[in-house]
Amino acid sequence: MAEILIIDDDPHIRRLMSRILRGAGHTVREATDGRSGLELFRERLPALVITDIVMPDQEGIETILELRRDAPSLPILAISGGEGGYLRLAIGLGATEALAKPFGADELLAAVVKLLVTPQPPE
Repeated sequence: MAEILIIDDDPHIRRLMSRILRGAGHTVREATDGRSGLELFRERLPALVITDIVMPDQEGIETILELRRDAPSLPILAISGGEGGYLRLAIGLGATEALAKPFGADELLAAVVKLLVTPQPPE
């Protein structure tokens, strides 16, 4: 399957998503904020990044902009429990898809499959 990087400051959300994705056969790495997520991203390019929007230190919008600059064709799934405006902004600035929290395992897996299967524009 694919290697997926999850960036979220909420340890419960990270663990839950990791468990779901590992159960589907994916390899998962986790980061607690955008800064540490970018470090992991640069160490080894994942097939997909899932990032929260509202986080301390480096938030998701800035992280998406940096990811997009470094890897224009990387699939990025933005997630947020805040108002829908954050997710619309994330899509406008480079996220490929968005999911509003709370979401179920089926919704997460469907978004991941869609992003991993759909060809992305060349870098």
